[in-house]
Amino acid sequence: MASSAGQRQLLKFGVFDVDLATGEIRKAGMRLKLAPQPFQVLQVLLEHPHKVVTREELRERVWPDNTFVDYELALKKAINRLRDVLGDSADNPHFIETVPRRGYRFIGTLTSREAEDNSACIGDSRLPSAVDATTIAPDARSSAVFTRWRIVAVLALLLVGMAPGWLVAHWRHGPSALKHRRLTANSQEAPVIGGVISPNGDYLAFADKTGFYLQQIANGETHALTLPAGFNPVPVCWYPDSAHIVADWVEGPKSPTSLWQIPIMGGAPRKLSDNGEFASVSRDGSQIAFLRGDSPNQEMWVMRGNGEDSRRVAVATQTSSFGQPAWSPDGKRLAFATDTLEPGQWGSSMNVTMLDLGSGQQRVVFTPHDTNPDLDSTAQLGPALVWTADNHLIYAVTEPPPNQTDFNLWQIALDDSGRVTGRASRLTSTPGGILYLNGSVNGTKIAYTKFSFTSSVYISELRANGAAISAPQRLTLDDWTDIPFAWTPDSKSVIFVSDRDGTFHIFKQQIDQTIAELLVGGGEQVNIPRLAPDNSSLFYLVWPKVGDSAPTRLMRVSLAGGSPQEVLRDNRIGNIQCARPPSRVCIYHSESATELNLFRFDPVTGKSEILPQFKIENRAPGWNLSPDGKTLVTMTVEGPQQDPSLRLHSLEDGSGRTVRVKAWARIHGGDFAADSKSLWVTAFANTGKWSLLNVDLQGNIRTMLEDTDVIQWAVPAPDGKHLALAKSRSTSNAWLLERQ
Repeated sequence: MASSAGQRQLLKFGVFDVDLATGEIRKAGMRLKLAPQPFQVLQVLLEHPHKVVTREELRERVWPDNTFVDYELALKKAINRLRDVLGDSADNPHFIETVPRRGYRFIGTLTSREAEDNSACIGDSRLPSAVDATTIAPDARSSAVFTRWRIVAVLALLLVGMAPGWLVAHWRHGPSALKHRRLTANSQEAPVIGGVISPNGDYLAFADKTGFYLQQIANGETHALTLPAGFNPVPVCWYPDSAHIVADWVEGPKSPTSLWQIPIMGGAPRKLSDNGEFASVSRDGSQIAFLRGDSPNQEMWVMRGNGEDSRRVAVATQTSSFGQPAWSPDGKRLAFATDTLEPGQWGSSMNVTMLDLGSGQQRVVFTPHDTNPDLDSTAQLGPALVWTADNHLIYAVTEPPPNQTDFNLWQIALDDSGRVTGRASRLTSTPGGILYLNGSVNGTKIAYTKFSFTSSVYISELRANGAAISAPQRLTLDDWTDIPFAWTPDSKSVIFVSDRDGTFHIFKQQIDQTIAELLVGGGEQVNIPRLAPDNSSLFYLVWPKVGDSAPTRLMRVSLAGGSPQEVLRDNRIGNIQCARPPSRVCIYHSESATELNLFRFDPVTGKSEILPQFKIENRAPGWNLSPDGKTLVTMTVEGPQQDPSLRLHSLEDGSGRTVRVKAWARIHGGDFAADSKSLWVTAFANTGKWSLLNVDLQGNIRTMLEDTDVIQWAVPAPDGKHLALAKSRSTSNAWLLERQ
C-alpha cells in the first residue's frame, strides 16, 4: 500500500510502534535496538496477523537461497532476540506464538496509521493489502471488567503476571505546558510496585520482585537497597526528612499487611503496625494515616510518626471502601477516595471525601461527574490523591467510553476550608491505568504508577481421567477483558462477556477458532451468562446503573439467535446458576448490604420461591450449583482468611458439611466439576502465586496448577474434557509529572 507524499505507514501493537519504512521499532516513544534480521522476521509476521507463517516462508523472505547460513539456528536466534525486545515469552506469548512443527504467528492487536515524514518519501510499497485497514485485530476487543480500583491494587501488590499493554492508537498527546516522562522501564517479568517520590523530589523508591530500589531522578542512576533476607517490602510513602520510608510487608502466608519504617542510609527496618497498609505521613512527620482491613470491614487509622498511639478515625460502610488518605497542608484533615458498590447495580459510585480529624465529621468534596460533565455516574477514581502545598487536589479519573479503562490525572483548587473553587484541569492524557500517586513536598513533582490490566479466557485440557491438566492456552487473543461463564452444550465453544466496544456484551467462541460470535449486544450492560436446562437457550442479567432503583432483569435468549425475552425481575440479583438435564433446578440470589437470599425459579415461567435455609451473611460470598442439581457450595472469597473453607449444602435433605482448604490464605472462586463429584477451586497463599485446586467432596485436595497470573475461576466443559479459565495479568512502570 502506498501512502501519500509526506506520510509513511506506522504499525502499532501494545506500547510498540513499528516503522517499516525506516526499520525502526519504538517502545512508548523510545527507540529499541533490533538487528535487521529479527526486524525482517517481525515484518513478515505483521504482514499476516493471526495467521501462521511457516519456517519455509520466513527462510525465503529473510534468508534467500544465496545466503549461506545455518538457517534453523539463525531463525531461532532471531525469534529469541525479537521476544527479548518485546518482553515476550514462548511459554506465555502475547505477541509471537510458536506453532509446533509449523512456524510462528503474531497474536497481538495490530493497528495502522499514517505518520508525518519530513523527507516527503513515498510510503513503503512492501506493505501488503492485508494491513490496509485502520485497525487490524481479532473480532474480540475488550477492556478491564474490574473497575473497582481496590481489586486492581491487590492484584498489583500480589505481583501478578503482565499484559502486553494498552491500545495507544489515535490517542491525543498530554498538555504541552507540563512535562511528564517515564522513570522506570521494567519488563513484563518484573512490574513496578509502589513508586514513591521523596519529599525533596530527588529520589524515587520502588520495588519489584527482584528487590527494593532507589533511583536518583535527575540522572536515572538506580541502586538496590540492602535489606534483611526474606524481607520484601513495598514502599508506600516517605517521611519529610527524605531519609526514611514507610513500606508495606506481608510477613506470612496468612498474615495481614504490616507497616514498617525503613532508613535509606543504613540501619534495621522497624515495625510500625502489625496490621496496616496504604499509609500516608503528614508534612511534619508527626502523624501517619493508614488503612486496616478490607470491605466490608475496612477502617482508617491514625498513629504517631513512631508508630505509637494508634486510633481509629473512620469506618467504611458495609458496601464501601477507602482509598489511600492524603494529608492537608496543615495536618488537620484527610482526603480520600470512597468507593461504594450497591448490590445488584452496574458499577459503583465514587467520590472524594474529606475527614476533619478534630470533629470527626466527613463530607463529600466532589464526584467525578462534578469535575467533568462528560463522565457519568459509573466513572471511577484512582485509589490515591495528592494534596499539594498550594491547596490543590490531584487525582486520577477514568475517561469516557470507549476509553473507560484509561485513567488520567486532573487537579482542582481548594479554599482554606477544603471546598472546591473553580474548575478542574487536566494534567495528563495518556492510555493505561494509574495506581500509586504521590508528590514532592512543594507539589512540583508528581510520581505515579501506570499499569495495564487485562482478563482473558484460557483453555486447559483435562488428562489422565482428570488427574492432570495441560498448560493453559490463551483463547481470546486481545488485550482487553474477556471473562468466561459457561460452555455450549456440545462443549465446543466458550460463552463469555467482553466490553470490547465500551459496553459488556455476550459472545461465544469455538476453542479451535480465533474469532468470537456475538450472542447478546445492544446498548445495555449485560453479564453472568449461564446455560439454561433446555440446553438450547441462555440466561443472563441486565443490571441497572448506579443510582437507578430499577430491579435487575433476568433474561433468556436462544443460542441460535433471536430476540431476548424477560424471565423475571427482582431487586439486586447478583448471580444465577442452573443444573444440567435431567435436573431443572435453577437458582439466583438477591442481596442486600448484609445478607444474601437464595431463590429457586422455574426456567420457563420465571416463578420463584425463597430457599429460607440458605440465608447467607454478605461477606464477599460466592456460591455454585452442582450440575446434577443436588448440592450447593458456599464460600467466602474475601481475604486473607485464617481458615478458608467450603460449605456443602444438600438440596435434597438440607444437610451440610464443611471442607477446609488449609495452607491457603484465601479462596477466590469455586465451580463444580462436570460430574458433580469435586470442585475446581482457585486459591492464593500470599506467596505471589495463585493455585488451581481440585477438591473432592471428602475434602481431599490436589494442586493442579500454579501461576503468577491471577486465576479468577475455572469453568468446566459439560463433557468434562476441558476447563475455561479466567486469568488476569498486569504490567506497570513509574512516571513523573512536573507541574508549575
